[in-house]
Amino acid sequence: MRSFKNAVAVITGAGSGMGRTLALQLAEEGVHLALSDINLESVNETRDLIGGKVKVRTDKIDVTQEAAIFAYAESVQDEFGQINMVFNNAGAALNAPFSQMSIEDFKWQMDVNFWGVAYGTKAFLPILEKAEWGHIINTSSLFGLIAAPSNSAYNASKFAVRGMTEALRLELDDAGSSVSCTSVHPGGVKTNIVRLARTSQNNTFMEGKSHQEAIDYFDKLALTTAEKAAAIIIKGVKKNKKRVLVGPDAKIADKIQRLFPQGYQNLVRKYLARD
Repeated sequence: MRSFKNAVAVITGAGSGMGRTLALQLAEEGVHLALSDINLESVNETRDLIGGKVKVRTDKIDVTQEAAIFAYAESVQDEFGQINMVFNNAGAALNAPFSQMSIEDFKWQMDVNFWGVAYGTKAFLPILEKAEWGHIINTSSLFGLIAAPSNSAYNASKFAVRGMTEALRLELDDAGSSVSCTSVHPGGVKTNIVRLARTSQNNTFMEGKSHQEAIDYFDKLALTTAEKAAAIIIKGVKKNKKRVLVGPDAKIADKIQRLFPQGYQNLVRKYLARD
């Protein structure tokens, strides 16, 4: 497995959750870091937790802003001299039945979860190709493997990330590139994604749950800590895996949709309807 010492990694959404724990664990391996988040205070807290172990740069970045992402990529390259890894990790959730979802909310979900990843991939790929080696790590989801009610926009964005990343992997392999890429599929990871999720106008989530009920439900189902998730992802990158499944629920979902490509939806519906 590749050593990461003195490599440079870019991580979006590094102010909390998996982004923060990825930064902390990579710093322990001697990786210099360019960290960003839409909340500058939170990403600065991540920097403070790292201390002086490695060089750390922090920025407030909105991943939906194409020009800002491309300018950021050039700025990071100029400062660090090389970039080896890009973790397109920033994301958000939108829980609403399709019939109750506004077009504006659907576009917002795609802008954050898909276009944010696409911009990051496009902006950093040519820079990664200048380094001795490079790796793009794009965060999809368990819901990039299976569909779930009240998640049509989220499913669309995460399926799109998976498809783009897997296609890019084929292209890079065929070209003999020094850059590779990995699609990451977390299951229930103990982060704030449901707490910060947008809801439909009637404020209901999956199976008619209120926002608070959905938070409590997710906390009960979340089987993996952010620390464990980060460790699994880093190990997967070192092994150059095409797809990284994070948590037992993601592994089960992957098997179910392979074995029952048409029947798994009934199983998902029953599972989500449980008290």
